[in-house]
Amino acid sequence: MDQNELEQKHRNERKELQAKIQGIKKAAPKGDKKRKKEATEEIARLEAELDQRHQAELEANEAAVPLDAAQNEVATEEMLGGLDINEESGDKPQKLSKAQKRRNKKAQEEKEKVERIAIAEKDNVNSARNIENKQFACITSKRNLQIKQIPSDGHCLYNAVVHQLSLQGIEEKMELVRQKVSDHMKCNIDEFLCFLTKPDTGDMLTPDEYEKYCDDVANTADWGGHHEMKAITEVYKKPIEVLQAEGPLLKMGEEFKGHPIMLSYHHHAYGLGEHYNSVMEREKKLAEDET
Repeated sequence: MDQNELEQKHRNERKELQAKIQGIKKAAPKGDKKRKKEATEEIARLEAELDQRHQAELEANEAAVPLDAAQNEVATEEMLGGLDINEESGDKPQKLSKAQKRRNKKAQEEKEKVERIAIAEKDNVNSARNIENKQFACITSKRNLQIKQIPSDGHCLYNAVVHQLSLQGIEEKMELVRQKVSDHMKCNIDEFLCFLTKPDTGDMLTPDEYEKYCDDVANTADWGGHHEMKAITEVYKKPIEVLQAEGPLLKMGEEFKGHPIMLSYHHHAYGLGEHYNSVMEREKKLAEDET
């Protein structure tokens, strides 16, 4: 790839990451120190991963292109550096050229980088995330299911529900699902208010605070959880089943009949904490590939 094209690609990816970071920041509830810390850690991880990938792509691109004038100059410098023109022959050690020193330094840095990556990958084998993924792989395989990945942007519960509804022939927009959940919770305050508390004090929300909570459900990227899932079952008159890596299958809205909305709850998928994906029947080709 041309160097200018690669640099433009990197600029575009950085813009996309900044947009994602803004979504992560907005999704962290105000006053929730735990979520704020997790959001900061997730942002740092994403930025580090992008920097590392960009650096690797730049190095690979440089290695793939022909020598330009500057590189030819360096090559010539290296060649001349090996010639002892001004010194008489003797037992003195040969002095390294500046170009050779740069090459040696770069090689050492690359070696250290590879070693760091290897150590990180070794440590990551037994990470909570990998263990959770293996547990889900076992659960879904036994039930002939597969997980549909949903972006982690604060809207994961609602987007997972949108995907599930589409599998049942119901086309909804994520924003509409949020609005319907918000309206339902406002109309059924006695059913939900008593279970909602302030994260900093544990006190029950006031009616005004509850009203704001419902408004945030409709208008922000706040996470959805147990209460919002309960509202979803009542809005769409459908049961919900939630697969968990640890613990039994969670069922909600069992009073409703029909095909359930199937989700998976991931506690360690991302640094931000809880995350929901959509669960569907395993595709035939995928199942055949594993047999």
